[in-house]
This record gives sequence, structure tokens and C-alpha cells, in this order.
Amino acid sequence: MATVLVIGATRGIGLEFVRQYAADGARVIATYRGAQDAQTLRDLDAKALALDALDPDSIASLGQQLHGQPVDIALLVAGVYGLQTSGLAPPSREDFDRVMRTNVLAPMQLMPLLAENLQATQGKLVAISSAMGSIGHTTNTSGWLYRASKAALNSAVKVASIELGARGVVCMALHPGWVRTDMGGPSAQLDVRESVASMRRVIAQANRSHNGRFLRYNGEQLEW
Repeated sequence: MATVLVIGATRGIGLEFVRQYAADGARVIATYRGAQDAQTLRDLDAKALALDALDPDSIASLGQQLHGQPVDIALLVAGVYGLQTSGLAPPSREDFDRVMRTNVLAPMQLMPLLAENLQATQGKLVAISSAMGSIGHTTNTSGWLYRASKAALNSAVKVASIELGARGVVCMALHPGWVRTDMGGPSAQLDVRESVASMRRVIAQANRSHNGRFLRYNGEQLEW
């Protein structure tokens, strides 16, 4: 039975990963922030662990709880968009800190923390990124803080793939598509179930040749 860790599991894409992996018989460990969300995860047969990704002590506590636990797939899903902007609207320091700490700092603290868990299974580390983080595909100015955060996350995944790849771990950044979630909104192109099912197929088929790559939910290569 595979063990799947979902960081940021209480809504949208993260919750759907929990639902689908648990339904297929995986042992799922899922993190939550609000106590009211823990029971939702338990009702899906997931082991629920508290995590505030903005709190280094909470991240350290998660590491202690996962010590010695082999993990086959670690999914870093937690993320925030920040303010909807167009043009070069300067972000406030508060919004910059919240977006960058959630989308970049937390994953950079979690990747090394999970290294031994993933090495034990020659597992897969997957960061949910966005095509908006692709510098090569940038053609407009919307959401430039979010774009910057996802570009930084992509860089972190690429760097992690060098060290963790040498230890047998496959590291990837995945773009889930434009998904109908709280973040994506009701006009988005993809149902969350379709997006997650497609990403799961990509993850299942991934091998060492996928290490350090940035892919769409359907497996197509994206420019950094």
C-alpha cells in the first residue's frame, strides 16, 4: 500500500487528491490548519496532521511526527494567490510576505524535511505550481506577485531535484490547469476531479527521466 502525503489538503485540489488516493486504497496523510477541517479528512480515511505552513515550529513538529515514516508520494499543494492585480501594481509588504512565505518559503522548508521519508521508498516529490510561473510563457501582467512566487517555487524544485534526484527521489513541478476551485473561480476550464485524475496519471507514470521537470496536468512539458 502506497503512502501519500498531501500538504494543504482541506480544500480544492489538495482535498481532491486526498479523496481520490484514499478511494484507491492508498494510505493518505493529510495536513490541515483549522481544527474543523480535521474531521473532513478523517471521514475520507486519511490520517490528519495539523500544519501551519507559515510557522517554522509547526513545520518542525510535522517532521517529528513523520520521522521514520516512508512516503511514496509527497504533494506540496498549499498555496495562495494574493491580490488580483493587473499592471505593475506594487504589492504591500504584508501581501508579499504572505504569498512568498506560503508559496516559496514553506516548500523550501518542507523539501529537505521530507528527503529521508522519500528516499526510503525512492519516492516522488511533487509541487503544485502554475503555468503563470513560467517565464517563457509570460505574455501579460496579471497577478505578477503570484507569478513571481511560482517562478521561485519552480526554481526551488529544480534545485531540489539535483540533490534529491541523486538519492533516488523524482522531483517535479506540475501545473494543474485552470481549475474550478476557490482560487480558480467558477469560470475555470477544468473540473477539479479531472485535473487531479490527470495529475495522478502523470505522477504514476513518472520515472527518473522526469526528475527536475515542469509539466502540465496532462504530462506536456512546460518552459521554465
